[in-house]
Amino acid sequence: MKKAFMLLGLCGLLSMVSCKHEGEEEKESNEFLTTSPLQKDTLITKDYVSQIQSIRHIELRAQERGYLEKIYVDEGQFVHKGQVLFQVMPKLYEAEMQRAKAEANFAQIEYQNTKRLADGNVVAPNELAMAKAKLDKAKAELQLAQTHLDLTQIRAPFDGIVDRFVVRLGSLVEEGDLLTNLSDNSKMWVYYNVPEAEYLDFKANSNGSVKEKVNLVMANNKFFDYPGMVETVEADFNNETGNIPFRATFPNPKGLLRHGETGNIQVTLPLKNALLIPQKATFEVLDKKYVFVIDKNSEVKSREIKIVAELPHLYAVSGISVNDKILLEGLRQVKENEKIHAKFHQPEQVISNLELYAE
Repeated sequence: MKKAFMLLGLCGLLSMVSCKHEGEEEKESNEFLTTSPLQKDTLITKDYVSQIQSIRHIELRAQERGYLEKIYVDEGQFVHKGQVLFQVMPKLYEAEMQRAKAEANFAQIEYQNTKRLADGNVVAPNELAMAKAKLDKAKAELQLAQTHLDLTQIRAPFDGIVDRFVVRLGSLVEEGDLLTNLSDNSKMWVYYNVPEAEYLDFKANSNGSVKEKVNLVMANNKFFDYPGMVETVEADFNNETGNIPFRATFPNPKGLLRHGETGNIQVTLPLKNALLIPQKATFEVLDKKYVFVIDKNSEVKSREIKIVAELPHLYAVSGISVNDKILLEGLRQVKENEKIHAKFHQPEQVISNLELYAE
């Protein structure tokens, strides 16, 4: 019986030693995938918050004092150049024009009579000149009265869309009072702010030409159907933000864009000799990005990197070299200075199969 217990104990001890040995061998044989940064020229996209404005957006104001007698259009209506939009009560101005017309007729008759007398040497030439001056004055006053009458009609200065009415029918308006706004949305100006460093890069790559194609991402995260063209850069930087405004012009044949909308301008930029690594190979500590670099002794070393640009599944980075080997998977399974068994994968292969590797 005693010998049986001793035999069982010996078997248990041998079993424990065997399991421990197998566990150590399993840990040592566990392979971690590594790769290197891929250096290549690429294109990156950058987004800029933008403000969308009509190429013409003006205030329509009353040009004469009076009661708003008629409104011929509705808010949001498309109107044509020259179309009558509002009518200020014209009675007073009609009366003034009739008076001016009568005075002009009287001055015309007086001039003709004086001319006949002057032709017969009955009156002096000076009297004819005075009659002519009186007639010219009366005609000028008639033209002025006609202008005042015409100004009681507020017409559209160009094709556009009428905004909300500030006044209502029957309101007493003074000269200069705001009635509504009018927007020409045939083309849209989109403004966005560019940092100084990016402005300098843009000028260096523009070869003296400002024009550059850009895309507009609308508020619903969909691309606008038509690309725009950067046509101008404003004169001054904002000293507080260090930005300078760019302006891109977009066609708007379907009228989808309206004055005051927001969106994002998306610009495609070349990036020379970029170091590309998979996003999954990075980790973050206190808002800083790191990778695990495998040194010549196969030990894991964390290294801070800077994100130059973000691409789908990739980062363009600085802080590492093209010859560095970085840990691709198992970032949570290793510790600083730990020695691991690494299996290297070519960066071209890794990047071409990122969808396959995605966790």
